[in-house]
Amino acid sequence: MTIRGSLAINIGKIAQWGLQTFTKGGTSLPGKLAVKLDPDVLQHLSENFDVVIVTGTNGKTLTTSLTYHVLQQKFPNILTNPTGANMEQGIISTFLEGYSRKTKKERVFAVLEVDEASLVKVTKFIKPKVIVNTNVFRDQMDRFGEIYTIYQKMIDGAALAPDAVILANGDSPIFNSKELVNKQIYFGFNHAPDGDTLAHYNTDGVLCPKCQHILRYRFNTYSNLGKYYCPHCNFKRPELTYAVTKVDKLTHNSSSFEIDGHPFHTNVAGLYNVYNALAAYSVGKHFGLTPEQIQAGFSAAQQKFGRQETITVDDKEIILNLIKNPVGLNQVIDLLHYEDEPFSVVSILNDRPADGTDVSWIWDGNYEQFLDFDIPKVTVSGIRQKELTLRMKVAGIPDEKLEVLPEITDVIKAFKKAPTKKIYVMATYTAVLQLRKELANQGYIAERMK
Repeated sequence: MTIRGSLAINIGKIAQWGLQTFTKGGTSLPGKLAVKLDPDVLQHLSENFDVVIVTGTNGKTLTTSLTYHVLQQKFPNILTNPTGANMEQGIISTFLEGYSRKTKKERVFAVLEVDEASLVKVTKFIKPKVIVNTNVFRDQMDRFGEIYTIYQKMIDGAALAPDAVILANGDSPIFNSKELVNKQIYFGFNHAPDGDTLAHYNTDGVLCPKCQHILRYRFNTYSNLGKYYCPHCNFKRPELTYAVTKVDKLTHNSSSFEIDGHPFHTNVAGLYNVYNALAAYSVGKHFGLTPEQIQAGFSAAQQKFGRQETITVDDKEIILNLIKNPVGLNQVIDLLHYEDEPFSVVSILNDRPADGTDVSWIWDGNYEQFLDFDIPKVTVSGIRQKELTLRMKVAGIPDEKLEVLPEITDVIKAFKKAPTKKIYVMATYTAVLQLRKELANQGYIAERMK
């Protein structure tokens, strides 16, 4: 390693120690300092690590967490970025924190969530063993553009690490649309008998990449995912190496299912989270873990920031869900069908850069489904509360059930006055940060490192 590289690492670690000690921060700034001193610092930091990268639109954080806990059952010394700092400077900070753990005799993994647009910046320096592609959905149009633009960024990033094996969601047509330099292995669902159906008419990514006709499905799990085929040419879902073979039971807080005939259980809800578990299973199997070890990893995983995170506020149970695009929002709304108790809803919409400044996606959210439930109160807040209020009114939420609050502190007061014990919160990224900070200030949760 060069003197410049050593200096960058030492300065970065000193900055990280200071920030964590005195401010409870330190996720990104140390990485910014280190890369400023040595643009190649990430290459030095990641040497001799077996790296697994998780990227895609939705599911990165939970898939990373599940993968981390799964691999820990066989490889106990693993580095990860649990706070979701998934851009270049955050990845550098993650390695700075774990840099001293490495010894020459150990096999040390790094399981990293990486922002799909930042992948090309990361793989310029890191050569992962495996890249997991979760899905590609329309997200942050101001930053990413359409889904094909996002996927091209992922392809370009993977191409810089041509020896990396890609474990891809085979149920997503886009992952089978182009020839890659990387070896690609697919996972997906084989849980239902073949039929013949179309995806919902308002679904992106359902055109055949070969002949541009609309794809059909033997079964459709959600959005554009499923066992797809083109009736006009030979394009179809590839053979799956790892597959969900049965979905036993889905509730509002857990999932039971089988993968390759083996039973599994997770304490997270929703079909979309079964995909995340399947991705983590695929990584585990790739590195030689048994089904029993993988289940132990699933059981060890904790609730993640804003992903069905449950917080108690006095006598109320707050279920916090991060939302950032219509597919993710609609999957969260679908979860409400499994709820057997009355509940209220709080929706918080911000448009800061980390959220995406284009909030038009709320019009593709299935807020009309709120009418299917006995919801006594729907509370709206956030920077773009006016647009969200209009969306709720168009969805048919009556004025007497609709509450509009300007400040996060007002939202917490509303929690305490809610007419139900359970409150489902759907909030964009910076809104989740604001809400958790205020909850920490009031002593309801421990302050989270930023």
